[in-house]
Amino acid sequence: MEGRVGMGGGGFSEAELVSIPATPRGVSTPETVTPSGQRSPRPGAASRSWTPSGSVMISPMVGTPMKRVLVNLRGYLEDMGHLTRLNPQDAWLPITESRNGNAHYAAFHNLNAGVGFQALVLPVAFAFLGWSWGILSLTIAYFWQLYTLWILIKLHEAVPGKRYNRYVELAQAAFGERLGVWLALFPTVYLSAGTATALILIGGETMKLFFQIVCGPLCSSNPLSTVEWYLVFTSLCIVLSQLPNLNSIAGLSLIGAVTAIIYATMAWVLSVSQTRPPSISYQPLKSPSFTASIFSILNALGIIAFAFRGHNLALEIQATMPSTFKHPAHVPMWRGAKVAYILIAMCLFPVAIGGFWAYGNLMPAGGMLNALFAFHSPDIPRGLLATTFLLVVFNCLSSFQIYSMPVFDSFEAFYTSRTNRPCSIWVRSGFRVFYGFISFLIGVALPFLSSLAGLLGGLTLPVTFAYPCFMWVLIKKPSRFSFNWYLNWSLGIMGIAFSLAFSLGGVWSMVNSGLRLKFFKPN
Repeated sequence: MEGRVGMGGGGFSEAELVSIPATPRGVSTPETVTPSGQRSPRPGAASRSWTPSGSVMISPMVGTPMKRVLVNLRGYLEDMGHLTRLNPQDAWLPITESRNGNAHYAAFHNLNAGVGFQALVLPVAFAFLGWSWGILSLTIAYFWQLYTLWILIKLHEAVPGKRYNRYVELAQAAFGERLGVWLALFPTVYLSAGTATALILIGGETMKLFFQIVCGPLCSSNPLSTVEWYLVFTSLCIVLSQLPNLNSIAGLSLIGAVTAIIYATMAWVLSVSQTRPPSISYQPLKSPSFTASIFSILNALGIIAFAFRGHNLALEIQATMPSTFKHPAHVPMWRGAKVAYILIAMCLFPVAIGGFWAYGNLMPAGGMLNALFAFHSPDIPRGLLATTFLLVVFNCLSSFQIYSMPVFDSFEAFYTSRTNRPCSIWVRSGFRVFYGFISFLIGVALPFLSSLAGLLGGLTLPVTFAYPCFMWVLIKKPSRFSFNWYLNWSLGIMGIAFSLAFSLGGVWSMVNSGLRLKFFKPN
């Protein structure tokens, strides 16, 4: 800073200050009201926002009143000054429209994204891997993905003056504009849209089972078909999707997280409390040939990899939080993520171990709920069974919202970049209705999607296990041949190799089953 610093025409020369590091000048960020009523930076304001780059050192020579003014001013700038410059378009998009998130919201969103129907298929993987390899693979995958989640949280603000609010943006920063899009766009969109379609299938089929259990023989005349139940579930998803932005669905994420924890716990508790089938065995399932055995094991490992989804949403969740010089966003994000993944471990491990203990290699391809319905529907009270299925429906409705939000964001980003104005309520609603029914049509055309956990895990594995390691090396640039350098390159390369192998295993499993696998096989 040059010249004199002070107030009302007077001031102090630079000799009276020890040092004031040079920082961009500006004013506090103006605000405007977005279509959903959130207050966000006005277009053009981002370029004028003040970016703190140091602290003011105040000389003892400064008089007490002025010293207090400068101390208060420094505290205000540290508290209120944004660490980064905001993109004006972000004020119009559903992921970054509201930045009022906190650690509680982060825990809700991560739990909702991390626990779901894929957990119920884990005992199927154990049926091919056995006790030792199953537990070992699940443990390694859990800590590996926890490390890559930490990487993504740290890289959100890795470059001064920039927040990477979306997974594709971080991939572009690490791999380059074109290569980043090619590497990250397909798996992230496939994971979001594919998961949403699978949720429609599972939610619709679960609603049908719930209806059958509750009504019994009294409602056997003219029941709804499976496709009609898909349509009912899709309509409910579209109604809930009218919530405007990611922060506004925090309540839904809380409901999804609570219901997932409850039904996952009920599934394994009900299973282990019942008498085990008499012909149960814990030997890994044998295949007719050595090649078939290899592909079956790869498909099982792909199922375990698919159980750890949600990394494609980590940056988006963190983008909903305010970030200041004094309170960066990675602190509450990591705090919420740690709580979420402790609870996720408390769900996944008991489901996998308890489910395999209860059914062994007799576990149906559809997973725990299929096994409960097939083996114990006469023994378990109808009320408990119906409650479990109803909780699955609630969780699928909640998970659909958070996994669809990046797709909604992409639709609106395309619209706002072309029109240079925010989406109206009608345009936003139109996008979401269109996406919901497109997902419904894909689910009707490809009803076997819900059984392809191994293939989905292989195709989307780099998003969780490989790309974050490469991004860390390319952006943070650790010392060449250091432990950190070797660790991340090794994990990244292994992640890509596993992705290719698991994808082949998933394709083999799909072809070998003749595309006839279903998540549920009700009688």
